[in-house]
Amino acid sequence: MRSLTRAEAVERAALLTVDGYEIHLDLTGGPELFRSSTTIRFRASAPGPTFAEVKPHRLISARLNGTDLDVSTLDGNRLPLSALLTGDAENVLVVDAEMAYTNTGDGLHRFVDPADGEVYLYGASFLDESEKVFASFDQPDLKAPFTLSVRAPEGWLVAANGAEAAREDGLWSFARTQPLATYFFTLIAGPYHLVSGEHDGIPLGLYCRRSLAGDLDKDAAAILDVTARCLDRFHELFEVRYPFGKYDQAFVPEFNAGAMENPGLVTFRDDYVFRSAVTDSEHELRATVIAHEMAHMWFGDLVTMRWWDDLWLNESFAEHMGYRVIAEVTDRKTWTTFGMRRKAWGYAADQRPSTHPVAPAELEDSALALLNFDGISYAKGASVLRQLVAFLGDEAFLTGLRDYFRAHAFGNATLADLLDALSRSSGRDLTGWADLWLRTAQVNTLTPEITPGPDGTWAEVAVRQTAPESHPTLRPHRIRIGLYDRAGAEVVCRDRFEVDLTPEADGGRTVLDRLAGQRTADLLLLNDGDLTYAKVRLDDASVAAVPLVLPGIEDSLTRAVIWGSMIDAVQDADRPVADLVSLVLAALPVEREVIIVEDVLLLTGRLVDRYLDGAAREDALLLIATAADRLLAAAPAGQSLQLAAARSLIATTRDTARLRGWLAGEGVPEGLAVDADLRWRLLAALVVLGEAGPAEIEAESARDRSAAGELWAGTCRAALPDPEAKERAWQRLYTDETLSNRSLVAYAQGFWQPEQSELTAPFVARYFAEIPAAARARSGWSAERLAALTFPVYAVSAETRAAAAHLLARDDLHPAVRRAVTDADDDMRRALRARGR
Repeated sequence: MRSLTRAEAVERAALLTVDGYEIHLDLTGGPELFRSSTTIRFRASAPGPTFAEVKPHRLISARLNGTDLDVSTLDGNRLPLSALLTGDAENVLVVDAEMAYTNTGDGLHRFVDPADGEVYLYGASFLDESEKVFASFDQPDLKAPFTLSVRAPEGWLVAANGAEAAREDGLWSFARTQPLATYFFTLIAGPYHLVSGEHDGIPLGLYCRRSLAGDLDKDAAAILDVTARCLDRFHELFEVRYPFGKYDQAFVPEFNAGAMENPGLVTFRDDYVFRSAVTDSEHELRATVIAHEMAHMWFGDLVTMRWWDDLWLNESFAEHMGYRVIAEVTDRKTWTTFGMRRKAWGYAADQRPSTHPVAPAELEDSALALLNFDGISYAKGASVLRQLVAFLGDEAFLTGLRDYFRAHAFGNATLADLLDALSRSSGRDLTGWADLWLRTAQVNTLTPEITPGPDGTWAEVAVRQTAPESHPTLRPHRIRIGLYDRAGAEVVCRDRFEVDLTPEADGGRTVLDRLAGQRTADLLLLNDGDLTYAKVRLDDASVAAVPLVLPGIEDSLTRAVIWGSMIDAVQDADRPVADLVSLVLAALPVEREVIIVEDVLLLTGRLVDRYLDGAAREDALLLIATAADRLLAAAPAGQSLQLAAARSLIATTRDTARLRGWLAGEGVPEGLAVDADLRWRLLAALVVLGEAGPAEIEAESARDRSAAGELWAGTCRAALPDPEAKERAWQRLYTDETLSNRSLVAYAQGFWQPEQSELTAPFVARYFAEIPAAARARSGWSAERLAALTFPVYAVSAETRAAAAHLLARDDLHPAVRRAVTDADDDMRRALRARGR
């Protein structure tokens, strides 16, 4: 299947205007195929050849302006339209096809719930997968209304982008939508459970599988409440009402992404319907995803990018506004979460060989666009916007956005259109800013340079901005600087002030005149408040003081910036892993913000697993487990910190008797619920250590016959320390095309274990030999996940890097494989450097 190129999209957009799609789907056939009939009404500026896209199992017929087309001319996914195309007058294309259901999370995905055997469908058209459901002109700037009808089995519920218009004898009809890009088309069908609501004249709906109905009902009031609060706040901020009628949110099985912003029917992965105890950060994440997708109703849906090179107009803005709005309408500390989790994702992506600008000048085709849905387009772009707000002021920023929405409503826009609106509202020319922040890649590093003075004072303090040789761009940064001192048992912020760092400064060096002659602080922190996007280093005196100062700092965002700086220095192999592990033991047991606890333990554990081996790794894990155990003992019973500490302890302890006791309900800390998901965590840890086997996995599967339980069981089976189990798991991953997208992830997450390096050594060479063909057999998202998650990350050696280099020398690699291997190899380079310390 050929990807649409940017040049082809420009040519077709100049030729065509699409007036509407009339789509009829018949879902009453067998378990493999459904019938799709599409009528497309469109106009052409002149007679001439073009094509429509469709990916059928079997193309039954195609008719253009009343004349049958030769179905054998279908070339992959392209249906040629040439001699019969007329200019000026309306053209009518009618396509009838049999389509295949998928198990890959794209097209029309079909899922059988293991809990009750019920069948559930949902449509996922992003990025260019509407072609698996109906014939279309599949590019973002040929927007058109959809009119949908669906024939469904008796007892099913169907919902779609548009409001339900009629229902009779299994035929569901839906109202004509506003003009939408083809990648927003969706529907759900099956015996879904519905919770209805209404706010400010907007009908609200929540959907999930019947087997999750009780779990959704428990949280429905909270979900509808945050939905209503976000709607109100977006109306206030943007001064444009939600434009797509009803606002439904469907929690669907085996969804690839976190969620998708389909107008009128947002789809979420149904992991957000919590069946077991979760932490406050997981509740916050669900709320933030709800806000993120709602922000898309304006950024992406009302005004859509013209081509995928302006992806940031969608994702960066939705990311920024999602965190901002939840912070404003709840008591959640979302900017701490953003700084701790999302920016770490952005920094990691931006330093890899695959880095790219937030807004690349051009993306050749849609396949390359799919690779850019990463930490740069989301986290870095949102960070850049936060910095822009600091420069322009909030009112100028919002005024520009309101003008942008009004000017381009229900149409398409580009980076230049947005910059024009913001420049008018702020009175500033943003061209230079955009060139430095949006058109160039990689991240700057900010380092304090200190000249000591007499009697414990500073003679001079400066900030040095640097950039890697491969991407030497220096940028303007507005940062806040904080000075922290110990005062007995407390820590006080002596001073906080903002300063502008300019690329024109002396070699990237900005002197902080305000600090000359001042008494030294215990801790000098650059980018306090996390206003800019830059890596931060601490001076040696501050590093030494961190274990004593960090626990006493009140502001969670400040603590997150400090932790992020320490973790980043270790990740770059500038400081040893032992320093970070020691800090975890010293400071984390008194940490009170759950997102910091979770991410520090998670990131530290990952670094320990890759940067240490043998006895050094075991010693480090013992210290992390000790920190988690101390936190567990001090955490309030039944609250998030307790659960976060317990999860980390399970992942790091070698006390298998304790794990078995918890699984049997013995010795469990008061308030800790050993529910379905915690039981699976305990069992998975025991399986990896060889203390549980197939019999225990089957018994737990019989106890938990849910979809989540099925995924957990797959992870455990792949983690079994047994050669035959490893071979079975590998075959499922690499040859079993019936393995669904989420099952693939589950098996891949269990396969490689640091404790099993000798057992899995033969599969290192097999990865490099077999991944090219295996990835070609899968769709884009699944190919990328397979390549990334089955890379032998714990086989840290020069030989593994040599094998990666040999693979990358091939000229026939799937783009997703090339990117995954390139990035994983760069991570291994860092790990080898760290081990060389």
